[in-house]
Amino acid sequence: MEPSAKEQRYHQRRRAIIDAAASVFAEKGYHGASTKDIADILGIKQGSLYHYVSSKEAALEEVCWVGVDGFVMGARKILLSSEHIAKKIEAAVKNHLYPIKNRRNYVIVFNNERHHLPKTRRIRVSETSQEYENTVEEIFAQGIAAGDLDGEINPRIAMLALIGLCNSAIPWL
Repeated sequence: MEPSAKEQRYHQRRRAIIDAAASVFAEKGYHGASTKDIADILGIKQGSLYHYVSSKEAALEEVCWVGVDGFVMGARKILLSSEHIAKKIEAAVKNHLYPIKNRRNYVIVFNNERHHLPKTRRIRVSETSQEYENTVEEIFAQGIAAGDLDGEINPRIAMLALIGLCNSAIPWL
């Protein structure tokens, strides 16, 4: 069943609010941002936000989920592919950097602000992040097991280096 016009407008407005929250959180940080800042971007009253999100904290959580969305699935696809390890590593870099093009603010907020979530919400978001790290680590382990990478390489360190390198490029992209 297709959503009604009213439901579509609600979801469009909610998405615009989450986009605005991502922009404000990326620019000012979670603690430096206010719901008034988010409302001002949209030209609405601050109280109107609460029809769409229950709190600034809830907005942060949603921004973080959008920020991490797709990373794990992309990495799993790479892991399961039959490509040579060099192509897999190249694909892993692209998988990590591509979201910067179309959801830059979300990724920045995920990387920099997720630690401001309350513990239970932070744990759920962090589990997804850990799953991503484990999958990228397994890509390196596959290359080592196949003899295509030096057996002296520590897959965990290689994964951390790759993700760190990609994350350090974010401000430049």
